[in-house]
Amino acid sequence: MTTDSADRPEPSTATARTHYAAERHQVIVQTVRSRGRLDAGTMAEQLKVSTETIRKDLLQLERSGLLRRVHGGAIAIEDLSFEPAVSARTGNLEEKRRIAQAALAHVPREGAVILDSGSTTTLLAEMFPADRDLNVFTNTLTIALALVSRPRLNVHTLGGRVRARTFAEVDNWAISALSEIRVDVAFLGTNSLSSEHGLSTPDESEATVKRLMLSAARRRVLLADNSKHDRTSLYKYADLTDIDVLITDDGLSEHDARRLEAAGLRKVIRT
Repeated sequence: MTTDSADRPEPSTATARTHYAAERHQVIVQTVRSRGRLDAGTMAEQLKVSTETIRKDLLQLERSGLLRRVHGGAIAIEDLSFEPAVSARTGNLEEKRRIAQAALAHVPREGAVILDSGSTTTLLAEMFPADRDLNVFTNTLTIALALVSRPRLNVHTLGGRVRARTFAEVDNWAISALSEIRVDVAFLGTNSLSSEHGLSTPDESEATVKRLMLSAARRRVLLADNSKHDRTSLYKYADLTDIDVLITDDGLSEHDARRLEAAGLRKVIRT
């Protein structure tokens, strides 16, 4: 006995929605894993659905541990713990030079400063003025070597275990040193900067040192090029309200700069 096609039950709307959602989720996850990040608006156009539908998909996928949502889209979970070696951090070099140059205006005439590890803070050390009587504390051997030839500077390293990937000194000795000093300005670097999640880094020990650097300084200046924006790493170490000034480049849009200030960052300077 045959059954006329008109008598066959139609698939339920719920079943169709589930099928289409599963297809969308597969495309979204594949895109994030292959590109490292995803823009919600672009994905909505590609899949011919609303941006709100994509946002709901991202929320569900984040709850499943398949990606991490950020403003405007998502990033791969792998990005949270990925950390390039210092020798590989050659991107945005001109922008980093402009940021370091602008940071010179925040170097005091006398007193004490901290220079955090990072490619942009290393450029600042190379440009650092030699005509000032300053105590300079750093947790980075390469920065100390760049500064030690300037006779009016007293250069101090924090001590501790040296991380091969970043040359940063971390753990107990660095923690102990930071608990005993108070400086005028801390020049900080970061792996990630986000309106929603603040400042973060892939390594727990570096997050601890950065947190203590913030506590040791009266004024906190963050040096971060636009590639650090709208990213999240594994360990959060500060809120935007902990930073007095962000010096970045004009690759960060005026809109995004105002959004960071609205989220609590006191001042953004675009070079």
